[in-house]
Amino acid sequence: MTDVATGKQRQRSFVSAQQVAALAGVSRSAVSRTFTDGASVSESTRARVMEAAEALGYHVNHLARGLIHDQSNIVSLVVTDINTPYQARMIDALTSRLQRAEKVAMVINTSGQAESVEKALRQTLQYRADATIVLSGQPAGSLIQTCLNNGQHVIMVNRDDPVPGPDTIIVTNRTAAREAFAQLQAAGCRKIAVVASEVGTASVVTREQAFVAAATEAGVAVQVMRYGPTAYASGAEIARRLLAGADRPDGAFCVTDLLACGFMDTARNSFGLSIPEDLCVIGFDDIEQAGWSSFNLTTFRQPIEQIAERIVGLLQGPPPPSTRREPIRFQAELVWRNSVRGKPV
Repeated sequence: MTDVATGKQRQRSFVSAQQVAALAGVSRSAVSRTFTDGASVSESTRARVMEAAEALGYHVNHLARGLIHDQSNIVSLVVTDINTPYQARMIDALTSRLQRAEKVAMVINTSGQAESVEKALRQTLQYRADATIVLSGQPAGSLIQTCLNNGQHVIMVNRDDPVPGPDTIIVTNRTAAREAFAQLQAAGCRKIAVVASEVGTASVVTREQAFVAAATEAGVAVQVMRYGPTAYASGAEIARRLLAGADRPDGAFCVTDLLACGFMDTARNSFGLSIPEDLCVIGFDDIEQAGWSSFNLTTFRQPIEQIAERIVGLLQGPPPPSTRREPIRFQAELVWRNSVRGKPV
């Protein structure tokens, strides 16, 4: 820090437990016991220590204390598309629960170049993070293996790398995508398209492939169009390409709600189509915007709150053994709104 009056650099000073002990007139160990849950200390001693700590502005260095016991309580969240509604909701749910569990969240944004992602992830190892939660399909499997090799508890969400060691949480993407096809077919759609991105994450690819497989089994040809990132603008561009021809689709499965929102806006505003009369649309995620009256999007809800609760519960126990285990599965729930004709089957 720089002193404004003198322009000289000042050294940052931290209040020590010894200073608190001196002001309170107690031993250093009495200060330690006061700030340790369950430790024995008299009420009079506790009162003097707390009064001195308040006067000096003392705070326990939990990081240093944790490292003594080889536990930092830091949990890194590896995320991409951090500004999208789905990821924002997931981060909000996780960080609030981690804080209640007295964990410190360190967010690693993987939207940049691979080298910067690797550097950021290695920072979590340097800070002795206890665990890493992978909410992104982008980091290489080798980086996940590095975390495991350094003794971290790794939890992967909607990603199923063939790596022994991590806990894996998966939403039923495949089942939901097949149900999406059944709903569009029941609504009378005959020319059906899949609206996807070029990102290629496990969850997006699984939804696309499962939908196409269900259509193939039913003898229905499906047009798949991928474009750009998993974003509103990508959905809008795909709509411009798909709907410009005479053989345009009358039904679309968008692998995320954000793609669906861009697709629907362009269908209405640029092509004058009515939803669901001219075009039925189903999304995935149930972001807040899906329920807005301008979209009223039929979609599949990921149970974010329950997933976050389960993740924090897993972190409360010891790291799992280095074996390959069955994923923990959560059901994606169909949320029926007004972007598909008729009623759910």
